[in-house]
Amino acid sequence: MRFFRLIGGLVVVLLAVWIIVGEQMAGASADAVINAEVVTLRADVAGTLDLQDRTLGSRVSQAEELASIEDALVDNLRLNDLRLERARAEAELAAARSMMEKTQAIMASLRARGETYRKERLTDLRTRLDHARNRLELLQEEGLPSAEGQQLVDGLDDGQDRLPFEPITRELALDHARERVAVLEIALRAAEAGVFLGDGYNDAPNAEQRVVELQSDLASFEAEAARAEAALEAVEERLAREQVRVNALRGGQITSPVEGSYWEVLQADGVVVQRGDPILRLVDCGSTMVTLSVTESIYNTLSPGQSAEFRLLGASLTFDATVARLAGSGAGTIYRNLAIAPSQRHLERYDVLLQVPELRSDDELGCAIGRTGRAFFDRRPLDWVRGLFG
Repeated sequence: MRFFRLIGGLVVVLLAVWIIVGEQMAGASADAVINAEVVTLRADVAGTLDLQDRTLGSRVSQAEELASIEDALVDNLRLNDLRLERARAEAELAAARSMMEKTQAIMASLRARGETYRKERLTDLRTRLDHARNRLELLQEEGLPSAEGQQLVDGLDDGQDRLPFEPITRELALDHARERVAVLEIALRAAEAGVFLGDGYNDAPNAEQRVVELQSDLASFEAEAARAEAALEAVEERLAREQVRVNALRGGQITSPVEGSYWEVLQADGVVVQRGDPILRLVDCGSTMVTLSVTESIYNTLSPGQSAEFRLLGASLTFDATVARLAGSGAGTIYRNLAIAPSQRHLERYDVLLQVPELRSDDELGCAIGRTGRAFFDRRPLDWVRGLFG
């Protein structure tokens, strides 16, 4: 019985020694800290800085406005000249379009008058032709009229195509009546075809002739309007480019390029900054990583892509990690764009960087910059126990 107790006690002692030695001999970091890249926002123009009222360390959304810059003394002389040029082009275009509208209105009125003239002229010719035909029938049936009737015929015919003191005979009267009917029939056919015959004037009424003249004027006004419209488009294009340039020089909003944390203010509110001056620093929470240092012996056993584990101090939860960079000793320069700078003790050891994808996706710890923990590169005897409680 005493022999078994002795054997059991020896096994327990050996197990404890194995656990202690295994835990202590396992490759582990001396310190590890959650770190991230820092983004510096700079002034894109010179002007007065207006910072948003915000506390350091507050979360910042991507494209969120953080500050604004305005330069009230920006040179906009060229912009004003282009605005004046645009106003002139608009005035020229408006004048050309106004002349077009007025000319078209006059042409419409003249066309209406011409149509009225044509309609009434046809009615006039038809009426005169009907009466001329009636007179011809009367002469053919009844012969020459009496002396009083002859005076009436002379008044109606105005003595056309007759020589002075020419005696009126039946044949002459019939020939004259036939001539009048034939002439009126020719005039009516021409008028129905759109040609108006007359003695001493053109084949179209004055209204139609005036419409033809105005068509030439309308064409010139349309060409002037097209030229003014093209000039206005060219001015508008130059004005838009100049407006963009002036707006860029005048300043505007400064927004966050990343989802992160409001880390450091480099300029005071209300100061005049120059182009390129640093204004703010933000922590890019999308670039969260773990930086740590190890002894030389552990460092020489590591290689990029090697698996590791990261555990926050005061918490049992562990995260799978991957060795991303081995920077060696005295790696102070590589921390210039990181949020947490290394300590002197860190620089005396060998620098290692871990990528922890699960940490980035964690809502609470994804941007917990500065939280410390430890990293492990070998399996330890009590990992199964930590797994049960983790």
